[in-house]
Amino acid sequence: MIPLNQSLKAILSRSTKEAPGLQRAREKVKGDWNMITSTTNSTIKTLMKLKQKKYRDEMKAYLVEGDHLVTEALKANQVELLISTKHIDSELEVLEVSEEVMAKLAFTKSPQSIMAKCRMQKEVQLKEGRRYLLLDDLQDPGNIGTLIRTALAFSIDQVILSNNCVDLYNDKLLRSMQGANFHLSCIYGNLTQLISQLQEKGVVVIGSALENGKNIAQINRYSKMAFVVGNEGNGMNPEVLAKCDDIGYIPINTIESLNVAIAGSIMMYHFK
Repeated sequence: MIPLNQSLKAILSRSTKEAPGLQRAREKVKGDWNMITSTTNSTIKTLMKLKQKKYRDEMKAYLVEGDHLVTEALKANQVELLISTKHIDSELEVLEVSEEVMAKLAFTKSPQSIMAKCRMQKEVQLKEGRRYLLLDDLQDPGNIGTLIRTALAFSIDQVILSNNCVDLYNDKLLRSMQGANFHLSCIYGNLTQLISQLQEKGVVVIGSALENGKNIAQINRYSKMAFVVGNEGNGMNPEVLAKCDDIGYIPINTIESLNVAIAGSIMMYHFK
């Protein structure tokens, strides 16, 4: 197991005290600290269920692994439970487990010494803003993670995923986002309905497609804009494309098309 890094230690000693309503960790007193060593322990079995989407949805919780993601979750006050192979002094509830149990809970082959159980975001509605990114049926966690990280970097106010996109709390997507989801509103919904709601708020919605599209350099920049990128293989759904106010493409040479994460990132930067 890889030990905790210094930044995480600092966060644990500082930020967890600010998390309201969370159970204080037990004091480590000789003979009173019980490490869980069995993978059949009932608490571990419950945590294992969070590897499946249906149980994540039921419990409104999910697992993150490693120093960086746990640190970002702590900064955002999203942690309900810390899971560690080492003793941690924290205001949060801490579950100390053996390396064997950690290996069972972890998603990676060489897990670090810490994980966390986090609560899901409660936000499910559009928020007021100037820039939005809409993802139409994207399936690759790497692409979605890259787009969400880029959206945070370029001050996008909200990312809206269609109901057929990969689950936001899929472990591969969580690793790809590198904690950006803790600092950016991400919601799921029916894109055709949500586009109508955005337009009612004065947001100009720009789709992405070669057919009937125009060079993005020819599209005006508006005070409120939303950008839609489509599925890796099929592009945007026709009914979603039809709802857009304009359609743009990125002019390129030699190759046929750009990866959706690259194309979406270019659009966000161009209109930021």
